[in-house]
Amino acid sequence: MPETPYAVEMENIVVRFPGVLANNQVNLKLKQGEIHALLGENGAGKSTLMNVLAGLYRPTSGTLKVYGQPVTFHSPKDAIARGIGMVHQHFMLAPTLTVTENILLGLNRPRFRLNLKQYDQEILALQEQYGLRVDPRAKIWQLSVGEQQRVEILKTLYRGASILILDEPTAVLAPAEIEEFMHTMRAMVAQGKSIVFISHKLHEVTAVADRITVLRKGQVTAEGQSIEGMTREKLAQLMVGRGIVFSVQKEAQEPGAVVLELRDVHAENDKGLPALRGVSLAVRSGEILGIAGVAGNGQSELAEVITGLRPCTGHISINGEELGNRPPIAAIRQGVSHIPEDRTHVGSAPNLSITDNTIMKSYRQTPISQGWRINYTVAHDTAAKLKDAYDILAPSVDTVARKLSGGNLQKVILAREISAQPQLMVAVQPTRGLDVGAIEAIQTLLLEQRKAGTAVLLISEELEELFALSDRIAVISEGRIMGIMDADTADVNQIGMMMTGGKEM
Repeated sequence: MPETPYAVEMENIVVRFPGVLANNQVNLKLKQGEIHALLGENGAGKSTLMNVLAGLYRPTSGTLKVYGQPVTFHSPKDAIARGIGMVHQHFMLAPTLTVTENILLGLNRPRFRLNLKQYDQEILALQEQYGLRVDPRAKIWQLSVGEQQRVEILKTLYRGASILILDEPTAVLAPAEIEEFMHTMRAMVAQGKSIVFISHKLHEVTAVADRITVLRKGQVTAEGQSIEGMTREKLAQLMVGRGIVFSVQKEAQEPGAVVLELRDVHAENDKGLPALRGVSLAVRSGEILGIAGVAGNGQSELAEVITGLRPCTGHISINGEELGNRPPIAAIRQGVSHIPEDRTHVGSAPNLSITDNTIMKSYRQTPISQGWRINYTVAHDTAAKLKDAYDILAPSVDTVARKLSGGNLQKVILAREISAQPQLMVAVQPTRGLDVGAIEAIQTLLLEQRKAGTAVLLISEELEELFALSDRIAVISEGRIMGIMDADTADVNQIGMMMTGGKEM
C-alpha cells in the first residue's frame, strides 16, 4: 500500500443524469483513520458521489484514487476488491433469507457445502467485536429496521472493508443505540479503518467527525474543513444557504372530540410473539399524541393495527366506528392517513412515477376516476400542483419514485396523505433520515394538520421532536403503555426510565 495520508481522493467529479447535474466538480479527500462527515440537503448529491466511490456509478468526468493509486471501478465488486464497502440508506437485503445467509450472499465461499452453524459463530464473533448484535438465524423480514441496518454494516465488515461509506447509519437507530454506534465508529477508526459518514443529525456530526465536506445542489460549499468550532447553525447555513429554526413554534389550542380510541388492544409481531399487550389510548381532533419508546417495543405494530395492516384483538374505533381487523381500505374510507416507517417499500411504489404514487388513495374518486378508467391528464395536473406545493425536487412528475432522495420521497408521501384531508394521521418516524431543512418543513406540516383539526398519532424515537410537537406523550415499553402525560410538564428523565421498562405512572 503506497505511503499517502489519504485513503481516498476524489477530484473534480462530475455526474450527469438526464435533466440533472447531480455532482458538479466535486472534490473529497478522506484521510486514513478518520471519520469524514459528508453533509447536504436531501438531493444535494451526497449518495450519488458515494455511489461513484462504491462502484455503482461511473462519473461523467473526474479522477478517483485509492491509497494514492488511480482507479476505475466498473462494479461494486471492483470497489470491494479495493477495500471499499458501502452501507446504503435503503437496505439491499433478501427478506426471506437469514442474517447469515444475507452476509454470505455473493461471496466465493463456501464453494460446495454450506455449514450455517459455523458461519453463525463467525457472525456472532464479528458482532461482539463491534457491538452490533442481531440473531444470525433470524430472517430479515422478522427484524426491525434498526436490526436490518446492523446486518448491512456487518455484511460490509465481514467482507474486510477498510474504507466504509455509511449512508445515514443512525437514521434507523434509537437514541440509546446511537451512542453505542458512535463508539463502534470510533473503534473501527482506532483499528485503522477510514469512514465517510453521511448524516443529517448535526449534533452527531459535531460529536464524532474529524472533518466535514458539505454539498449544496451538487456543488461543494465546504471542503475538508475541521469540525472544531463548527456549530449546528453554521453547518445548517452551509447546507441550505439560509438560517434554520431548530425549534418549531406550537400554538396552544384546545383539542376537540375523540377521533381515535383503542381499548385493550393485543397483537403479535412477525415472529408470533406478543407485541401489544392491552394498549388503551385516545387521540382527539386538533391534538398530537406522541408515542415514545425504544425501537422494537410495539410502535410499528401499533401503527399497523390502526391502519388495517395487522390483525389484533380488542377495540379500535375512528369517530365511534369499529375499525379493528378491517382491511386498509376501511381505514382510508374513515379518513385515516398513514406515513409509514418504511417509506420505500410500504409508503411508496418505487418503480412507479410520482404521479402514480400521489394518486394511490384518490384514483377511485372523481375527477381522477372516470368509471373504470383513470384520467391521467387530471392525475398529472394534480401531481404537478402537489410537486410545487410540497417543493418536491425532481425533473418531472413522471420521474419514478426510486430515483428520488429520501427527503423528496417523504414529501411525495406527505403530499398524498395530507391532500386526502384526513380525520386521523398516523405518522411513524416522519423525519427519520431527513436534512434539517426537510425536518423543519415536515414538522411545520404536522402542526398545520393539528391546527386544521386533524388528530395526529406521532410515533418517533426522537424525544426532542416529541416534546416540540406533542400535546401529550404516551410511553410504550414491551408493548404496554407505561403512562401518558402532558408534554409541557413531562420530565425527560422519567420518560427515559419508563421507556426502558421502569416504573409505570
